[in-house]
Amino acid sequence: MPMATTKRDYYEVLGVKREATAEEIKKSYRQLALKNHPDKNPGDAEAEKRFKEAAEAYEILSDKDKRQRYDRYGHAGLEGSAFHDFRNAEDIMSAFGDIFGGGLFGDLFGQRRRGPRPGQDLLMKLEIELIEAARGATKPIDVTRQEYCGECNGSGARKGTVATTCNYCGGQGQVVQSRGFFQVATTCPACGGEGVRITDPCPKCRGTGRTNTVAHLKVDIPPGVESGMWLQLRGQGEPGDPGAPRGNLRIQIVVRKNTFFERNRNDLICQVPISFAQAALGAEIEVPTLDGRDKLQVPKGTQSGDVLRIRGRGMPDISGRGRGDELVEIIVETPRHLSAEQEELFRELAKLEHENVSPRRKSFFEKLKDYFTEDVDGDETDKA
Repeated sequence: MPMATTKRDYYEVLGVKREATAEEIKKSYRQLALKNHPDKNPGDAEAEKRFKEAAEAYEILSDKDKRQRYDRYGHAGLEGSAFHDFRNAEDIMSAFGDIFGGGLFGDLFGQRRRGPRPGQDLLMKLEIELIEAARGATKPIDVTRQEYCGECNGSGARKGTVATTCNYCGGQGQVVQSRGFFQVATTCPACGGEGVRITDPCPKCRGTGRTNTVAHLKVDIPPGVESGMWLQLRGQGEPGDPGAPRGNLRIQIVVRKNTFFERNRNDLICQVPISFAQAALGAEIEVPTLDGRDKLQVPKGTQSGDVLRIRGRGMPDISGRGRGDELVEIIVETPRHLSAEQEELFRELAKLEHENVSPRRKSFFEKLKDYFTEDVDGDETDKA
């Protein structure tokens, strides 16, 4: 999974103050979009990046509800919200082209309508618990998206009326002009490229043919899913032009941190504290697993940092190929507060340890003694 990048502040992207009006935000976005449009900067990846970045910022700051959440919580406040998937300039033009008026993008950069446009994809993040990632789950989600207006059935014309063919372009959506030896096709300024004109707009959608609604959907989470993985609900994005398919809803999974477990691919790592006595004498301890509590035998002489493996108790493989393991890392705790009796017992133990030094400690101290002896000899040689 690629390293996540930090997003820039949306107000900084558009170059406006936090208290900027909707009109100021719109004006700034318009200028940035025209300046960085890919057709005006062919082959310039940075300009294309700025073009998409500005569109994302405008989508948030032009929406009253999203802007309020962003002002209060920053980027984290937008998690769970659906966004347009701006993959290219045409997607952005489809979403925001109306703010440029008179087909300005088409006039400047030669954009043309080629048949009914499919709906745009929507993106969102969905947080789930580790146990849901392990077992799979069906999660309800709410997605704000557009639907065809129920009053005019998406036509944009008042009920009982119909849109008429644009007499300026003859329904073509484009106007062809001759300039010397060349013919230049530009978006029709009268109908904005639609080919039809609405003289009596629908009062509910104001002639757009669409209204914002909240769709209540469900998404199936497969067992073994990891943070960063994408799920897709086909046909649950924005509606397309009449006769074109809807876009898709793409959902990025975010697995919340768990109290006990840290994931490493399909293995789960769990740190369990034990006492000196348990480590030295061995013990049967209780450990958490995804399937509930379980018993684990700690061998005699276990050291802090030793890892004990419980096979088949990790995360399921998303392809269905079994489960990983649970790795129990033993942490031997040093007591901070001792009773008088405990202190006396530890003093007795210290005496015994002094008389019966372990081979490893004995070897270490012998090497340490030799090290300092060599250091002293070296100093004397230098003085000589």
